[in-house]
Amino acid sequence: MSAAPRIFVAGHRGMVGSAITRALIEAGHPRDTIIIRTRAELDLADQRAVDTFMAAEKPAEVYLAAAKVGGIHANNSYPADFIYENLMIACNVINAAFRNGVGRLLFLGSSCIYPRLAAQPMREDALLTGTLEPTNEPYAIAKIAGIKLCESYNRQHGCDYRSVMPTNLYGPGDNYHPENSHVIPALIRRFHEAREAKAPSVAIWGSGTPRREFLHADDMAAASVHVMNLPTAVYHASVEPMISHINVGYGDDVSIGELALLVQRVVGYEGDIVFDATKPDGAPRKLMDSSRLRGLGWAPRIPLEDGLRHAYADFLAHQTH
Repeated sequence: MSAAPRIFVAGHRGMVGSAITRALIEAGHPRDTIIIRTRAELDLADQRAVDTFMAAEKPAEVYLAAAKVGGIHANNSYPADFIYENLMIACNVINAAFRNGVGRLLFLGSSCIYPRLAAQPMREDALLTGTLEPTNEPYAIAKIAGIKLCESYNRQHGCDYRSVMPTNLYGPGDNYHPENSHVIPALIRRFHEAREAKAPSVAIWGSGTPRREFLHADDMAAASVHVMNLPTAVYHASVEPMISHINVGYGDDVSIGELALLVQRVVGYEGDIVFDATKPDGAPRKLMDSSRLRGLGWAPRIPLEDGLRHAYADFLAHQTH
């Protein structure tokens, strides 16, 4: 029996990276074959450090789940940080993987790569067909560059570097920062704090009408491992040389207003919800067409309300530490 491949999970402390690490272990990969480094141990924005690491460790596979991420407020406030750090991470890891003989790499992107007014549900071939959502354009540009890096190394050097584009993710290990978090963790925190304070109402940014699709991080991890393990011929038969990324979505969406009601119920808050329409909504709708991945044998397993209960339990567990 051949030895298990050494796998580097970049970003293992993040929500998705930690879920991928759990999924690999649950799938039977020995812990000592999964390579992880904290940011203090390896700064992925440092080209020399990444080259030295790859040369020493020689992983057979890389899951590139590391990224600087945040919600509308964070993207608006720190656009230079978002484009620079995410470009550097993608460039350094993908190039070092090539230089050190990594056999297979999976790059994790984001649904924000698609045009703001892309036809719904968004198909993979919508990429680069229109203007991006201004509030997160720098982040989206960096993620598009990562896709194109993978494609270009495949085309020029015959590499097997793959890309998956998740919809909005949530779950254990999410970021609950009061200003820099995404919508689900922000709502969980806001409703929880309002319940504890017995506040009469909770204010939600925007009109509540935009629609969003949400996928649990454990479903995303399962999809990532599924795509990484597809035989090379199967993967390349399902994509095109310059449209090689694969969408990963839940397959259904909800309005922000409907989501707020769900989170309110999960948290047990009994006050009112007030929508602040003076705040930005972002894109009117973001639903992924994940039929390509469904055709390759993957489907999500965690319903939204179940996932929200799981996420709230994780939030509460970390509140006490």
